[in-house]
Amino acid sequence: MMETVVEIELAIGEKLAVKRNRILPLRKTEESRRISIVSGIHGDELEGQYVCYEVARRIAEHPEYLHGIVDLYPALNPLGLEAAKRFAPKWDMDMNCLFPGKKDGDMMERIAAAVVESIAGSDICVDVHASDKSVREIPQVRLSEEFAQKMLPYAKLMNVDMIWMNATATVHESTLAHSMNILGVPTLVVEMGLGMRINRSFGNQVTEGIFNLMKEMDIWSGNVKQTQFPVVSTDGEVEFIRAKCEGVFLSCIAHNHYVHKGDLIGQIVNTFTGKIKQEIRAPKDGLVFTLREYPMVYEGALLARILMDIEHE
Repeated sequence: MMETVVEIELAIGEKLAVKRNRILPLRKTEESRRISIVSGIHGDELEGQYVCYEVARRIAEHPEYLHGIVDLYPALNPLGLEAAKRFAPKWDMDMNCLFPGKKDGDMMERIAAAVVESIAGSDICVDVHASDKSVREIPQVRLSEEFAQKMLPYAKLMNVDMIWMNATATVHESTLAHSMNILGVPTLVVEMGLGMRINRSFGNQVTEGIFNLMKEMDIWSGNVKQTQFPVVSTDGEVEFIRAKCEGVFLSCIAHNHYVHKGDLIGQIVNTFTGKIKQEIRAPKDGLVFTLREYPMVYEGALLARILMDIEHE
């Protein structure tokens, strides 16, 4: 059932509308639980589009297994998605820095407030993000320290490779996730893939996790595939690898690759002289869960993130 969450007149005679698809069970009761799946806060993050599609498609195949309410919000920033821009065009605002919004604020604040009001009352919310165009991420759930212990049991059901606790840059106070958690709606932030792209393998992996979560919450009774147990980290176990010079980064390893101390991760080269400007080596054993995809780099650019001090078979 398509519903309009908020609609605002634009100066050019068009309308900005944020919509949701509410999927109801064949037999709704007062005890029916509700999950909200949101995406599209950033217009250059497309991984959540595929996840929303897959969730809707699988439910449509077997509606008899649905016993709760599924609300899909694929496009919270429709202008950004249409323009393929991270922020809302014209205002150049990061929507995920505007929550919980203001009902009497400017246009983007009113949209944020309407979204929060619409999601409020859900039993759980999953906020699906992608990385930007520069670095690729393995499927992971990011949790703030404030809500980590409460959210960890839910996060472990999500079939991701990793749970990054205390990832404050993704879940700071002005984000949708923080606002919903404050309001009592347990909210998970999923990050995966690469900006401006859809990785169907990652999308299928996270979709399996969502159905696993729904089954645990008695929203779904169909069969679910066996999910994997994620590695759990804290900020103290994550090493950020940054460029010490500008140039072209050439990766020497695969993404989601376990490295040993001293292994060559990549090189920054000078395309004018044919010389290597910097060799990047692993400072300790660990899992490379973030890896530079866009090769042009400058001093200080993120090249990789490595999860240290984990067992590897």
